[in-house]
Amino acid sequence: MDLTQNILSILVWVPLLGGMALLLVGDGGSASSPRAATMRILALAVSLLTFVLSVFLYVDFDTTQASMQFVERLAWIDAFRIEYYLGVDGIAVPLILLTTFMTPLVVIAGWDTIKARPAQYFAAFLILEGLMIGVFAALDAFLFYVFWEAMLVPMFLIIGIWGGERRVYATLKFFLYTFLGSVLMLVSFIYLYRKTGDFSFFSFADVPLTLFEQQLIFIAFLLAFAVKVPMWPVHTWLPDAHVEAPTGGSVILAAIMLKMGGYGFIRLSLPMLPDGSAYFAGLMIALSLIAVVYIGLVALMQTDMKKLIAYSSIAHMGFVTLGFFLLWSIGDGPGAELGMTGGMVQMISHGLVSGAMFLCVGVLYDRVHSRRIADYGGVANTMPWFAAFMVLFAMANAGLPGTSGFVGEFMVIIASFKANVWFAFFAATTLVLGAAYTLWMVKRVIYGEVGNRNVAQLSDLNRREFLVLGVLALSVLLVGLWPAPLVDMMSSTVDQLLEQIAQSKLPVSR
Repeated sequence: MDLTQNILSILVWVPLLGGMALLLVGDGGSASSPRAATMRILALAVSLLTFVLSVFLYVDFDTTQASMQFVERLAWIDAFRIEYYLGVDGIAVPLILLTTFMTPLVVIAGWDTIKARPAQYFAAFLILEGLMIGVFAALDAFLFYVFWEAMLVPMFLIIGIWGGERRVYATLKFFLYTFLGSVLMLVSFIYLYRKTGDFSFFSFADVPLTLFEQQLIFIAFLLAFAVKVPMWPVHTWLPDAHVEAPTGGSVILAAIMLKMGGYGFIRLSLPMLPDGSAYFAGLMIALSLIAVVYIGLVALMQTDMKKLIAYSSIAHMGFVTLGFFLLWSIGDGPGAELGMTGGMVQMISHGLVSGAMFLCVGVLYDRVHSRRIADYGGVANTMPWFAAFMVLFAMANAGLPGTSGFVGEFMVIIASFKANVWFAFFAATTLVLGAAYTLWMVKRVIYGEVGNRNVAQLSDLNRREFLVLGVLALSVLLVGLWPAPLVDMMSSTVDQLLEQIAQSKLPVSR
């Protein structure tokens, strides 16, 4: 069998089947049993194998082509012309790489910190990984919806079983927000199916739609994707989910699952509903800027490290939606491409930086069992290596040049300036607010006198923690100093997407 011919199916099903195997074998009821140790090794092996396979995907991907590559198309439910239809382009491949890169780090991070049912814990992450890759690779709307909703189940279990004291409340809120937001998306898919006769994304993109139809479908998509990003004002589930989730759950939620909303806008809303997107572009820009400014101010008020980083994620994801919807204010020209590419780069950077920040909080929580900023101080005196990593990630979160956090934000700010100077002004406030709330946390946690007896007795990073944070630090610096490979991968696809968006789908225009 040619590996590249079925690489997407392999990427989806290797972690799915690996996770199911872990569930079937179990850990023998004890986290310290030989079987539990074997399950940890198996989980790491499966996640690393998936990452290696995704590297093959990257190597064989042709960045000069804008069309879908590695396409797999099989009949699934003939009665409704539903297909097992997979393919990737320059937008999907970076997100798949991010998914396969973060999952082994989460497995390593939870190696000996998960005491209850470790086999089931790692199985949930492997199954979640396969489903998330499926979302990024699906080209059939029904298949996309199946992956989209199915991935809620393992995250629901991760928060609900291994979460904090208020985990039941948080996980129900997470599930209800994200599930109910997606119901109207399914209704829209069914409506488009009735007009086209199949569920192919390409058929949906080609069918002419009146402005009223596009407006209604855009609103339906907006409810699904805005909750996922999450955009203001449907963001309230995220801080609760992050606070109660175990460290690994917070990492995957911030690094990958939030990107589903941005991916939905760029894969479905913009190419399928160009006139509807243009109609609501002003609203989307306004909501994005509110997230950047208002949520940044809310982050300044937080006393819990996880909540602060959660609100920071909402503010930074505002740059993603801002970059995607600026093009109608910019018009034709390189500014539109700059905004779109900047939004994509911001998604990848935020995945690395936010995941690293939550892992840093997890390192501290494992030792002190507190997330409150006031319970720390002077950590650099007892954990110098940890302090160095956390300061680096904090600087990236604040958008320091030379880190990945700067690249996407800078591109979106420049594109905003081409659209409207006030857009650029409000977008650029993140450089001030991001530095304010991030450095406020770092100053009180990392520096100063050691005011807590527990902090005075802390041990620095062990080899496992050093490996995880070190790999993320190198990635943040690599993207920050050399973003060209990432930008080149997206370039052809973004150009084609902009051409597609420029073509009205109104029936009268044909």
